[in-house]
Amino acid sequence: MSIKLFKAATSAALAGLLTFSALPVFAQEAKSLDELLEFVKRGQVTEAKENREREARFARDKANQAAELKRAEAERTRQEQLSAQLEEQFEENELQVAAKQQQLREKLGTLSELFGHLTSATGDLARNLENSLTSAQYPDREVFLQGLIDKMSQSDKLPSIDEIERVWYELNREMVESGRVVTFDSQVIKPNGDQVQQRVLRAGTFNIVSDEGKYLNFQPGKGTLEELARQPSGAYQGWAKALFSATSGANKFGVDPTGPTGGSYLSALINSPTLEERWHQGGPVGYAITAVGVFALLLAVWRLLVLSAVSAKVNKQLKSDKANTNNPLGRVLKIHEDNPSMDTETLELKLSEGILKETPKLESGLTVLKIIAAVAPLMGLLGTVTGMIITFQAITIFGAGDPKAMAGGISSALVTTVLGLLVAIPTVLLHTFVNGRAQRIIHVLDEQTTGIIAEHTEANLRS
Repeated sequence: MSIKLFKAATSAALAGLLTFSALPVFAQEAKSLDELLEFVKRGQVTEAKENREREARFARDKANQAAELKRAEAERTRQEQLSAQLEEQFEENELQVAAKQQQLREKLGTLSELFGHLTSATGDLARNLENSLTSAQYPDREVFLQGLIDKMSQSDKLPSIDEIERVWYELNREMVESGRVVTFDSQVIKPNGDQVQQRVLRAGTFNIVSDEGKYLNFQPGKGTLEELARQPSGAYQGWAKALFSATSGANKFGVDPTGPTGGSYLSALINSPTLEERWHQGGPVGYAITAVGVFALLLAVWRLLVLSAVSAKVNKQLKSDKANTNNPLGRVLKIHEDNPSMDTETLELKLSEGILKETPKLESGLTVLKIIAAVAPLMGLLGTVTGMIITFQAITIFGAGDPKAMAGGISSALVTTVLGLLVAIPTVLLHTFVNGRAQRIIHVLDEQTTGIIAEHTEANLRS
């Protein structure tokens, strides 16, 4: 019984060992003890073979590593020797460079100062040509000059006689071309982006215009000509077109005095808003002020025409003995003709009543003109205040980093004040003129009425 138990335990232990080691090799289970022993024997043989192969591989790798180490040590020794040779060669080269530089300085002598002045003059000329209008006709000159500057900046290269003579030639050509009016063909970029080949005219270094009389702008960085989106107003374009077609003689032409330095005056001139643009800057308040001003002008003109006609009829009535009801004086005189025997006090009251009836007709529109003259500046002030509020709101949002934008907003806000004053001042003058016409007619009515009462009173006293 104990022998069986021992065999069973032994079988279980060997089965566990086989599961751990032999199963991965044979991928099967022993069905008997003999078969188990056979499997163990095979596993030992296989493991011994693998161990021998592994040992051989380790030996080969160790031999290879030793060989690689020897090769690395040999390479290090070679590189150290090469480094020593290079260091020695470097020191020798430094001595030779110093000797050559000393030899160059001795041979140059005073030429070094000459080349210094030449470099400075070439640099100044390159900067001038970069922004000059003549570069639109003669491009790539600054490329040569910049290359010459780079060449002279190196100590191992010297400029040739041809290069020095070309610098002198470019200086003289720029001087001569700055006083010429010439035409040539060039690519022109239109405001919409189209590129067209056009005949252009260059007036010295001041302005370039196209054959259409349009002013062009030279872009130094790109070397291109661009037609200005906004052209100078007035007769400038007509003068430019006439100069383009002229062959000799003196011709009018609008010259930008800042042309050689970039044409800042022309840019500022064309960027200045026109009167119409200024008027639109007033916004709705400006439109309202303009409408009120037009109404006041029309009302004043209409009243002047009416009062002129009435004054002519009154003057005609003064020369007539019979009352005519087509004018205020005639209607007042008609009251006396209709009541010749009326007592003086009653007649005076009747005549005063007639004058009172005629006065509103004569003074019609004067009150409106006076109100417009007073309200127009207030409307302008309203527009200015609202414009300033909008400007300060923009400053609050975007900041005050751009003084030009802030000044533009304030300028637009002040447009309504100008419009209000432009309406108020003429309206005051028109009101004074119209009121004077009306008062002269009323004065005639008062004068004639007083005379009638005096004659009537004298007649009653005689009777």
